[in-house]
Amino acid sequence: MTGNPTPDPDTATPPRPSSLPRGLSSSAVLGTGELAQTPMHYGEPLREQRALAERGAIVDLAHVRVLRLTGADRLTWLNSITTQKLDTLAPGIATETLVLDPNGRIEGWLKLIDDGEALWALSDLRTDETLDFLRRMVFMMRVTIEDVSADYQAIGAIRTLPEALPVTQVWADPWPHIGAGSASYAEVDLGLDVAGSEHPGLETPFVIGIVARAELATTSASEFRMAGFDSWEALRVAAWRPGRSEIDHKSLVGELDLLRTSVHLAKGCYRGQEAVARVHNLGQPPRRLVFVHLDGSGHIHPDPGAVVMSTVRGTQRPVGELTSVAQHYELGPIGLAVVKRTVAADAPLTVDLGEGGIVTGAQEIIVAPERGHERSLPGRNKDVDMRNQHR
Repeated sequence: MTGNPTPDPDTATPPRPSSLPRGLSSSAVLGTGELAQTPMHYGEPLREQRALAERGAIVDLAHVRVLRLTGADRLTWLNSITTQKLDTLAPGIATETLVLDPNGRIEGWLKLIDDGEALWALSDLRTDETLDFLRRMVFMMRVTIEDVSADYQAIGAIRTLPEALPVTQVWADPWPHIGAGSASYAEVDLGLDVAGSEHPGLETPFVIGIVARAELATTSASEFRMAGFDSWEALRVAAWRPGRSEIDHKSLVGELDLLRTSVHLAKGCYRGQEAVARVHNLGQPPRRLVFVHLDGSGHIHPDPGAVVMSTVRGTQRPVGELTSVAQHYELGPIGLAVVKRTVAADAPLTVDLGEGGIVTGAQEIIVAPERGHERSLPGRNKDVDMRNQHR
């Protein structure tokens, strides 16, 4: 039930089917659009979710594209054009980075792991556009960029992947840990150098394996516990982990608490860096990510994209959008929403179902409504700054 943006059929690469064989009696229910080849569930979504969280199940992430960057300049080059500090990235250390537009809005999102010879990247957000941008920025650098999705596929799990799975590389999600040179915008650990002990993301360490399709084809889904993508998304929402469903045409990193894992604040210039620094040092993000406990008593769940309403100056008005919705095996109906920063932290929310129907929701703060700005500005040097000297 999470967001499923439909790509432009004239420009987007069609989804590639999974290479993990299944029996003819498979109960897999596939998604639509970009998820048309991704199993959403296998008939028992809540049991699958528990198996993913607690019993070593795996998730077929057929929609995730696999990229491979080679060449001596791959790290320093990507460091210069994206948000994360990558020039000193050690082999085996997982991270993520963002491609921003000049105004700091998110255009691309790459999950990265280097093996000493190549930098592997996973992408499920505007991958064709991201590839086009990266290739245009190579110039004379020693970098080769390949989309190897025809040869490799992504498989997800919690904590660890089964030993029987022939994995080439493993990306261990850094969420919700706060990276060196990064910062939290979440109220639960605002201003801290490490993730707060109450952050729910600590309970769900996501991992993604990159598996050669030729080797994957020699295995079978019947060898593993399988969970659908709906299970993956439900655990992601419960972990306050933003995903591609939270990204729209105006998303800023601060609105989604993505600085903690995707942005290094002191690494130097890149496209969009000034906008990120301006908000971080002087302003507040105009919107904020919230976790929403939805009322499930009516057995009707809103769809992603539904308008979120709240009382503003005595009148119910639109204040944001529900970006992800899930049925959690313990928490019930939950979601993530992006709302105006000025919405009161204790204000009840309602989600518009259309034709007069509504579902109520209680917000739980993720991104803090207000952050302080502690800056030590240099004093004026009167030897070179002659302003007001003659008054």
